[in-house]
Amino acid sequence: MRPLDRFTSLKIKLGVVIVAAVAVTVVVVMVGTWAGLPLIVCGLIAGLLSLGMIQLLARGMTSPLRDMASATRAMARGDYERRVIDTSRDEVGELARAFNKMATELAEVDRMRKDLVANVSHELRTPLTALQATIENIVDGVTQADAQTLKTMLSQTQRLSRLVEQLLDLSRLESGAIPFQRQPFAVKALLEQTVRESSLWQEGRASPIELALRVEPDDLIVNGDPERVHQVVTNVIQNAVLHSPDGGVVGIVARANGAGAVIEVDDEGPGIPAEEVTRVFERFYRSDQARASSAGGTGLGLAIAKWIVDMHGGDIRAERREPHGCRMVVTFPGPGGLAT
Repeated sequence: MRPLDRFTSLKIKLGVVIVAAVAVTVVVVMVGTWAGLPLIVCGLIAGLLSLGMIQLLARGMTSPLRDMASATRAMARGDYERRVIDTSRDEVGELARAFNKMATELAEVDRMRKDLVANVSHELRTPLTALQATIENIVDGVTQADAQTLKTMLSQTQRLSRLVEQLLDLSRLESGAIPFQRQPFAVKALLEQTVRESSLWQEGRASPIELALRVEPDDLIVNGDPERVHQVVTNVIQNAVLHSPDGGVVGIVARANGAGAVIEVDDEGPGIPAEEVTRVFERFYRSDQARASSAGGTGLGLAIAKWIVDMHGGDIRAERREPHGCRMVVTFPGPGGLAT
């Protein structure tokens, strides 16, 4: 029972408690005097009733504080699911709502931490297991250390190197340790360089992926950090290449968008289910189609891309492409710093 929740100030509640205690005392003394009771008896009865009234009214005022103390002890033990009643409209109620919000955020951080540990362990274990098995076979004489075997080992070490580098990039981005130097640069030259680098991602494919680039106009300029923007388009284009079928086409279109620019990357892969569109930028998140594919990446590239685009004040989103495939749309703002 919390009869004082309707009041919006703790001072008002304290005033109500004091007035109620005084009123009970006055009424008891008047009734006792009228009934002929000794004054000391009236005082004792009034004191007991006033204490009971104060206990009843004050319990609802202090219960959120006791709940928060109990929930804090539970959080110290790793339980982030505890919440407190926040129906009060006064300062204690505001504190309770802030506490519940903090508890929710801590629970989400704890979930992300556990997911990060689990995913990193999984991603590291796969290439390490393959390396260990190959090396053991060489040591046992089952496999010869020929060029193909060494190439396989190199591929696994490169995968480990990419994962560690992406983890470091993500950590530096989140901590703000990566320098950010905004300057005007030509979009076409940057995209052409990325297209030239794409041959490195297509080793082992029966038929290479064609990258069709179009920039409108040719002298399109973006005001941003060219190294970081190159990292964004590399991650987005590489993701499109990884999920495209052999011999497919990845379309890259850059066009002016007011004072800024929009870069669209289309692929012919399986696409992204509608319910997963908002999750593809989460760390280590990969759709079921990507997990089933041996060409799937680590699940960090798009998370890094989103961080960088957000640093530019831009926007990145995934769209379904008909009849199949995915379209990544990256918007970079103009010199003002806000995306249009």
